[in-house]
Amino acid sequence: MSSAFPGARLRKLIADGCVAMPGAFNAATARLIERAGFDAVYVSGAGLANATAGVPDIGLLGLDEVARLAGYIAAAVKIPAIVDADTGFGAAHNVARTVQEIEKAGLAGLHIEDQVFPKRCGHVAGKSLVETKEMVEKIRSAVRARRDASFLIIARTDARASEGIDGAIDRAHEYLAAGADAVFPEALETAAEFKMFAMEVRAPLLANMTEFGRGPMLSVKQLAAMGYRMVIFPQTAFRVAMHAEEAVLRDLQRRGTPRAWLDRMQTREALYDLLDYDPKAPTWPRPRR
Repeated sequence: MSSAFPGARLRKLIADGCVAMPGAFNAATARLIERAGFDAVYVSGAGLANATAGVPDIGLLGLDEVARLAGYIAAAVKIPAIVDADTGFGAAHNVARTVQEIEKAGLAGLHIEDQVFPKRCGHVAGKSLVETKEMVEKIRSAVRARRDASFLIIARTDARASEGIDGAIDRAHEYLAAGADAVFPEALETAAEFKMFAMEVRAPLLANMTEFGRGPMLSVKQLAAMGYRMVIFPQTAFRVAMHAEEAVLRDLQRRGTPRAWLDRMQTREALYDLLDYDPKAPTWPRPRR
């Protein structure tokens, strides 16, 4: 269901303002994000690892798995989607294949990070970075490999934790010079740092508003005023869903019936509507409204 050239559509959204992107860990959630009125969706690497494989966000999913899962999400909605491609799944030549596979899966773009593999969650301690030169080569390889020039190559830097805000800014300039279309400064720690980064790095910027992380919870409006053009909420829906699932399962185990939860469930009719499914119709999907 994705339209052609999703990267071009996302670039237009970024040019027009700041785009909020909730994280989807499966295609049904992406449909909910679209139905809620969001213009784009983010495919979280942590979300895919946690929800699909039940493993932590430490690079345990491979390229083929991520491309397939992200492709399901991109195909389920009309809005553009970007995906977390971790460290690019290898060296510069591996990054080239990563870009081609993710682009082929229908995504609007991806971000790769400058951590050493195996990577760690951006908001935990103990992260190690590759040399700037190595990351620059990955970005150059990514740019050369894309077939659609509008496909977004976003460079994420985790340098704040080990090299400070100045180190993150320096790396951002190097990554942009290498051809990155946008920069994602991970785990900035204060509103002042977000503002400083935007003042020093004049390029499309992505802000990560993950809950329980190292930084402040800023609104889309606040970040837009600073100059950010993309704001992701990677695990918001996943965390709420997991909290609710744990509660209902504990209650089901105790009571032996989910009857008390019926008014808090998505109905069968609502699910079918979300999936564009009419059980009385001879074909699927039905025309989308």
